[in-house]
Amino acid sequence: MRSVEKQRRTEHGDEADALLGRVAQGDENAFAELYDAWAGRLLALIIRIVIDRSQSEEVLQEVMLEAWRRAPSFDPSRGTGRAWLVTMARHRAIDRVRSSQAARDREDAWQGYLPDSDVTAAEVEDRMEAGRVRDALDAVGEPHRTTIALAYFTGLTHTEIAERMGVPLGTVKSRIRDGMAKMRAHLGEQR
Repeated sequence: MRSVEKQRRTEHGDEADALLGRVAQGDENAFAELYDAWAGRLLALIIRIVIDRSQSEEVLQEVMLEAWRRAPSFDPSRGTGRAWLVTMARHRAIDRVRSSQAARDREDAWQGYLPDSDVTAAEVEDRMEAGRVRDALDAVGEPHRTTIALAYFTGLTHTEIAERMGVPLGTVKSRIRDGMAKMRAHLGEQR
């Protein structure tokens, strides 16, 4: 049984050798025969490596195009046409798997930088700046923090803040002035 299998492989190898010899001379009919004889076998091999059928079909097309272009470089003294075709298919399939994995790795790496695909770089910068301002506001402490928050985030006038907090108008103005100076100093230290 082994001798029958070996004989069949040798015949297929010889067939591929002959077809590749004709393809090397630009014989389009020989290329069509080569494609018909080997596309199914090579596709089966490629699918086992790549898994995804559509990508495997693309790889097969690349392999057959490479066989057409490189047929003149095929040397039967270095190996069979069968081995030459299988080696090309295997290498291309492995390259595709590596390329796909590298693309997934790059995509995963970028996901860490942009939590939402709709977020722009300007929005990321705005969020970072808002975080620094919140930190600086927390760093100035009370009563400056509340006075500044009322002045800038509620839209109250200085007089309205003084009434709400039960302090003189001059005290509100001093707290805002001193608190803003502390915030500027804190923000300057962060940069």
